[in-house]
Amino acid sequence: MKSKIKFLTFATVMLTIYSQTISIVVAQAKLTNQSKLFINGIGAVQIGMTVPQATKAAGTKLVGDSPNNNCYYVKPQNEPKNISFMVTKGRISRVDVRQNTQITTLKGAKIGDTETRIKSLYPGQIKVTPHKYVQSGHYLTFIPKDRADQNYRVVFETDGKLVTQFRAGKLPEVEYVEGCS
Repeated sequence: MKSKIKFLTFATVMLTIYSQTISIVVAQAKLTNQSKLFINGIGAVQIGMTVPQATKAAGTKLVGDSPNNNCYYVKPQNEPKNISFMVTKGRISRVDVRQNTQITTLKGAKIGDTETRIKSLYPGQIKVTPHKYVQSGHYLTFIPKDRADQNYRVVFETDGKLVTQFRAGKLPEVEYVEGCS
């Protein structure tokens, strides 16, 4: 009898953990302002996905420019606002975050952060280069140490003091200063 009770208790605990895990995964699947930007995607949307795959992963319709073989952008139809996905060769190649102070990187970096904060969040991994269009502005480029991530970057644009926008994605697209232009 004791072993039946132990087994039932164990089964109940495992079922509870499993159902909570499923709830968390489902809750995280929809792209929101709480989604985290990482080196190769945001939330459940990953670099390399097709637009239909990214739409399914985002849990929201992605709308935008007419598809072409070169380069175009799509964005969530509703929320979150001010993020867009660059599409090259039919696949998501980068994520841009503009004017959205809620979305952060996995380390918590966001629009409005100081250059010093970005450097402190990613010690020894930020390459600073002059901004092409903003006098005294910079590009703070996070360069990963992990060999598996060598073809990805996170680029923070600043006005010389504060982050004004940021993006993540694969090389070379993530470094295109003018997007698809």
